[in-house]
Amino acid sequence: MIVTVDDIKKINFFKDLNIAEIKHLIAISKKRILSKGKILFYEKEIPTNLTILLDGIVKVYKIDPKNNEIVIHRFQKVTLIAEMATFENIAYPASASFETDGSVLEIDFIKFKENILCNKEVALAIFKSLTQKIKYLDNVIALNIVLNSTSRVAKYICENQDSLKIKNNELAKHLHMTPETLSRIFKKFSKLGFIQKKNYSYVIVDRKALTILYE
Repeated sequence: MIVTVDDIKKINFFKDLNIAEIKHLIAISKKRILSKGKILFYEKEIPTNLTILLDGIVKVYKIDPKNNEIVIHRFQKVTLIAEMATFENIAYPASASFETDGSVLEIDFIKFKENILCNKEVALAIFKSLTQKIKYLDNVIALNIVLNSTSRVAKYICENQDSLKIKNNELAKHLHMTPETLSRIFKKFSKLGFIQKKNYSYVIVDRKALTILYE
């Protein structure tokens, strides 16, 4: 699909590009529209493009030896996906697929590196993206290794309140626990008055009490 100037303007990384740079970027890019469930890339594939999520939600996941899917992260627009693999010219460390309908911008990385990456504002924006990913990984380590299951749930719902709208089985997968364990923890939080059932989901009513569980 043809890339437009509006597509480029959606991307914060490129807000300071001049008209000539935008035209060049359009010339070396393509836009892909993908429906829910479609694979963006598979683990061990070698990337050739810099991939930017324009619309939708993409999950990055691995399959364990028992064929269980382990979700590493969910990306929402507008963001780079797996840029480190592209920069290092190494295989993707995990697979990615769309959880909703969406679209991505794929930029020929060799041409991008030669002509656009030299722009200091673009380079700085990409550097910031990488540091955010590192911070996220630090949080994942703390969430899944340092904390017990109760503290893990408390921390996650405090920092991602929209997660309470997700179905229990999906949230349990993201937290690497069984739906039964998550359900027991929610019932405990509800009895203690930390959260409250509202319609088909929960809302936080005592954030301070939840925070004490993991700080």
